[in-house]
Amino acid sequence: MGAKNHAVILPDADRDNALNGIIGAAFGAAGQRCMAISVVVFVGKANEWLPELEKRVRALKVGNGADAGVDIGPMISKAALDRAVGIIDQSVAAGVTALVDGRGVKVAGSEQGNFLGPTLLTGIKGPGVACYDEEIFGPCLCVVEVSSLTEAIALVNDNPMGNGVALFTKSGGAARKFQHEIEVGQIGINVPVPVPLPFFCWSSSKGSILGDHHFYGKSAVAFHTQIKTVVSRWEFDETKDGSSLNFTGR
Repeated sequence: MGAKNHAVILPDADRDNALNGIIGAAFGAAGQRCMAISVVVFVGKANEWLPELEKRVRALKVGNGADAGVDIGPMISKAALDRAVGIIDQSVAAGVTALVDGRGVKVAGSEQGNFLGPTLLTGIKGPGVACYDEEIFGPCLCVVEVSSLTEAIALVNDNPMGNGVALFTKSGGAARKFQHEIEVGQIGINVPVPVPLPFFCWSSSKGSILGDHHFYGKSAVAFHTQIKTVVSRWEFDETKDGSSLNFTGR
């Protein structure tokens, strides 16, 4: 399984709510969670917010996660760090721009730590480049720009993964179109990490789920229930008045 969660931002969205949500979802837990947003899709003039997004990413502090004021802690292992850096290296070599480059960051007192600073990659058209095709699972956010909501939906639907997706907008019509046409199981409208409460099923789709059932909610009941089917036939003696209660086909 895997994930490549997109967040689509329309020009009419609340800018602060959208950017704050993206920052938290992309870089919280150093990006090491299955519901992390790893691709932000700016629709039309929403791309004018990129400088502000860059400014907020640069302001994030890397360090010991137990220290006050730290926004991004270390990655889980050196292998995870090396893999993430390798994907970024490969993408930059292919023409992607590291607008904010977190490679090689050092933290005083923890020089041997597995740290990757917040990274913002631009110049990505979609599939065909490592940073978009692979789940980096680190504090790295890819930026894609499209001209319309329809194009954004097509981009998301073309991805083989279907874990989570978000749309930021003030338009109810746009939200309705998005939630009906998007082919992802967990959808957030102005919510960056659309994790359902336990009484709803965890509804990942496409390459983001294995097996026949989801978990949580009604799907979990089905998953933990062993279904038994009984087929039987009983002969029934006729009563004294000749009536019969059985359906024998005779």
